[in-house]
Order: sequence, then structure tokens, then C-alpha cells
Amino acid sequence: MNKLNKYIDHTNLKPFATKADIEKLCADAREWDFASVCVNPCDIALAKSLLAGSDVMTCTVIGFPLGRNTTEIKVAETEAAYALGCDEFDMVINVGKLKDGCVDYVRDEIAAIVKAAKGKTVKVIIETGLLTDEEKALATRLSCEAGAHFVKTCTGVSAGVATVEDIKLMKANLSGDVKLKASSGIRTYEDAKALIDAGAERLGTSAGIAIINGAPKN
Repeated sequence: MNKLNKYIDHTNLKPFATKADIEKLCADAREWDFASVCVNPCDIALAKSLLAGSDVMTCTVIGFPLGRNTTEIKVAETEAAYALGCDEFDMVINVGKLKDGCVDYVRDEIAAIVKAAKGKTVKVIIETGLLTDEEKALATRLSCEAGAHFVKTCTGVSAGVATVEDIKLMKANLSGDVKLKASSGIRTYEDAKALIDAGAERLGTSAGIAIINGAPKN
């Protein structure tokens, strides 16, 4: 395993997050040298300013949490976040369209976000807790076909948490250099290690410090 801290997207997507909450999130991320902070779009500028001079990236969410806005709005969100200097974009697919079998819609929407991100990292949240195994596999393949950089399990808002079984299933359907992000319900070092061992290369969690502190001491 590489440095555990660099697997972690230190996250606060709560609707009631205050400026002080984001300041603490970023201070913790700098101290522990996490991969990124993941914040709502309104907090991008603040996070970028607080993380200046560090190698901690700023990540935001697109179409969060339901994924049910139009593609045009999701693209506009991505473009606005890009203009603010956002480094990574975690987008939510339209789960209903996937369930309706509208594979071109789902693939094209992901591709449109990838294009709007102009080469920066796009992670596709497929909401595993709402999908059958067949739908999880399909969503993973569509994300790869559309040029995404990661496929991600959950928003943490709808049903479902990251599981080893889902990571293994998604990994079996990856192609190219696409990676996996596990998110939702990751609270302990044991949780994190099991998901990483199964194939996750990034973890979305608000418990990053507890996870690091729970690691075996050499």
C-alpha cells in the first residue's frame, strides 16, 4: 500500500457546512497531507485559497446529490468550478436514465463533463446502493467508454455504502487506466484497508484522521 494519507479525499459536503468547517477541513488536510478536500461548489474558492502552497487538491461535486439535473446544467457547473481552479470533479450520473436503459444519454453526459473539465480528473459516482449488480457493471463500463478517470461508489446521501464486493465487481468491469474511488461509510483503518486491497485507489471520507490514527504503528 502506498502512503495511506494520499488515498484520502477529505470530505465535507454537509448542507450546513460553515466557513469555519471548511477552514478546519483544509487545515486538517494540509496537516495530514491528504490527496484532496472534497467540498460543495460554493466552497471551492475558499478551499483553493486555504490550500495554496500545498499539494492537497481541491475537489468538488457536480450534479450532487441526485444527478437529476440536465446535462447542460452539469456542464455549466463543471465549467464554473474549472474557472475557480478546481482540480477534480466528482459527478453523479442520472440513475433513472441508467435504469431506463438510456445508455447513450448516460455515456454522453459523462463525456460532456469530461470535456468541460479540460483534462482534469473526473470521478463518476454511480450510486451503487441504488443499482443491481448488472447496472453497476454497465455504469462502470459506460464511465470508462466516456473517458472518466475514476468510477466511484456512492454519494453518501442516497442508500448504500462502499463495499468490498462492489469494488471487486467494478474493478472487473474497468478498462484502460480508469481507477476506483470508494466512498460512504468508511470510518476505520480496517474499512479503508479492505477497500484498498479490493482495488480502490481513492477513498472519500470525513474520517480520514481517525483512519490514519487507526493504522498499525511500525
